[in-house]
Amino acid sequence: MPPTWSLKFHSFSSFAITHQIIPSQSQKSTKTHQELAFLHSSDNFSPMKALQTGLWSVWVSGVLLIAVSLYATRSLPLSNNPIFIHGSFSDIEAPKITIFTAPAPFTGSSGTKQSLAIRSWLALSPQISVILFSQHHSAASFATSFGSRVVVESDIDFTFLGVPFFHSMVAKSRAFKSDIYVFMDTKSILLPDFVSALNYAHKLDNDWLLFASRRNVSDFPFYLDNDGKHWLKDGKRIRIQEDTLGSSWQWNCCDSIMVIAWNNGDMPLHHGVLPPFLYGKGVYNNWLINEALSSGLRFVFDASWTISNIALDDSRRWPNCLVKSSDASDIERGSWEYDGNSHLAAVYGSSSLHGVNCSIVMKLLKCDGQYLLINSTEDLLNSYDYERKSLWKGNIQNRRRPKKSLACIVGTTKLQNGTLDCPLRDGIVPTRTLMLPFSLESLLAIITDKNRTVVLTVAGYSYKDMLMSWVCRLRHLRITNFLVSALDSETYQFSIMQGLPVFNDPSAPSNISFNDCHFGTKCFQRVTKVKSRLVLTILKLGYNVLLSDVDVYWFRNPLPMLSSFGPATLVAQSDEYNQTGPINLPRRLNSGFYFACADAPTIAAMEKVVRHAATSGLSEQPSFYDSLCGEGGSFREGDNRCVEPETNLTVHFLDRNLFPNGAYMGLWERENVKSACKKQGCFVLHNNWISGRVKKLERQVLSGLWDYDIATRMCLMCS
Repeated sequence: MPPTWSLKFHSFSSFAITHQIIPSQSQKSTKTHQELAFLHSSDNFSPMKALQTGLWSVWVSGVLLIAVSLYATRSLPLSNNPIFIHGSFSDIEAPKITIFTAPAPFTGSSGTKQSLAIRSWLALSPQISVILFSQHHSAASFATSFGSRVVVESDIDFTFLGVPFFHSMVAKSRAFKSDIYVFMDTKSILLPDFVSALNYAHKLDNDWLLFASRRNVSDFPFYLDNDGKHWLKDGKRIRIQEDTLGSSWQWNCCDSIMVIAWNNGDMPLHHGVLPPFLYGKGVYNNWLINEALSSGLRFVFDASWTISNIALDDSRRWPNCLVKSSDASDIERGSWEYDGNSHLAAVYGSSSLHGVNCSIVMKLLKCDGQYLLINSTEDLLNSYDYERKSLWKGNIQNRRRPKKSLACIVGTTKLQNGTLDCPLRDGIVPTRTLMLPFSLESLLAIITDKNRTVVLTVAGYSYKDMLMSWVCRLRHLRITNFLVSALDSETYQFSIMQGLPVFNDPSAPSNISFNDCHFGTKCFQRVTKVKSRLVLTILKLGYNVLLSDVDVYWFRNPLPMLSSFGPATLVAQSDEYNQTGPINLPRRLNSGFYFACADAPTIAAMEKVVRHAATSGLSEQPSFYDSLCGEGGSFREGDNRCVEPETNLTVHFLDRNLFPNGAYMGLWERENVKSACKKQGCFVLHNNWISGRVKKLERQVLSGLWDYDIATRMCLMCS
């Protein structure tokens, strides 16, 4: 058996390794003469043993030289490393880096800038892949040419304006296997020092999180060749370095355009949950840095000096970084999305209680080809004792700054553009009241589909979670033309924070009971009359309306079928529970799910319903039947229709096998409700015929017909 060799290396620069470990030629010669003298002086040393010993010596020397070479190669600065090509390590031991971003549509000048930026990322290393969070078709077209390295992911939460939620993006990122996760703006260009810095960070013992502010450049005359591997200027290849950019760049402290990266480790980024920040609308990166620092679960450091995060100078559009959106119309609307993020940051997490001392944040610098972690308050470099654990693989002790490194540090941090000092709490301002800058008319124009059809629901704060489960279900079905009427200010504020197209109805009743507003109560009677008035208003604005209560679970999109009945027809769910017999019996029209066209007969009929309900001491549901089918069902035709004689409107009662109510066939009592309904071909299932909000919630959650995570405030991912 060959002997076991134990090698222990300490911290050396590449120069030290080369000169302290590899013997000189004279040393080799001396050692050779000594070995020959020893061999000739041994009386019992046979030629065979001499051969064996020589071979053994060659084998051991080879192992040692290979080990030393590998160690020295890994210790070399990345820019001098012979296996570092185009700014990245070879595939051997290189960490897999996944960059997550949410692009705007790839159209016009914005699309050109995004394309250049993403190609610059991919050119750095074959270990880099990109995930684009987008619902726009142009993203899929762009990604096609890059194969598996660029993937479009749309299964996250978006607002009604198409803005993704940052907390949903972070949650979805966990589904992708990677060594390092990076979140950054789509218009930021990266240079080779990005991979170099991340490779350094990958060697840290502790779980970590780094951030790097962006540098605005007024002039960036470079572009990539067709292969996306080389930068060109005036048709000639160049190697872009920091000094190539000259003195034209400036720091940009804007939150939304930072690079944020962390390793795939055991520790979470912070304590608690991530609020529903809107991506690209500011504050969330600073909030995340604050929480990571306060939680102390990860080593947090600033890599702004070692990662070239480059963008064209657009500071003229965003003075003082107060507007974080890439959409100029946000300025006209007062940046309400940024106000929402500021509100969340002000009321959630530890940063809402106290600030974080920015001076404690370690800074990553690169001097003389070596990376240095600098703590400006303690005058320490290279390694940092974080929670009494060495951060570098290999026990390197803290040491004082030598004069040469000190000069480099001073020269790096005091650049001619000024030192970077971005306050981590910048922009965190509580907002008491959030308001969407949209009227009902403008919301309808934004969310309507090509047929001018909208899906309307009405909800109060006691049903906010059921509202969100309903919304999430529609999102999963790719139905985006829905609209929410808030019965109170709390629901309105909640809906804004959840990215919903919501409006306040000034005619809504006040003092709505939280737990006592179910069927049969006075509260229920007052609330339901709001719905028919709203439907009539929207019909008069020229939009078809599908009214759906939030307790209606959707299995499939019913709009194509419902619209096929044509004009002058109101299509409604039947509330009849008997499995046989007519389904249009008196008072069996369910006003919690119906479709109305924006035509003259339907509008006239809805006016009759609203007038009847205004003088009734009951809910609006009896007014629907009595006005459209006649008292006692005098306008009934057949088993599933009514025809109102004055307006000639036809009321069609939907097939209960496809649109069952809560009492039909005992579907809610089945062991597997979802399976039973899908087998039956249900479009929807109404969670009615049950008394009380709590019981209704329990039945729907326990049945598995629930699509919202209350704790994280996110839609449940599609299974």
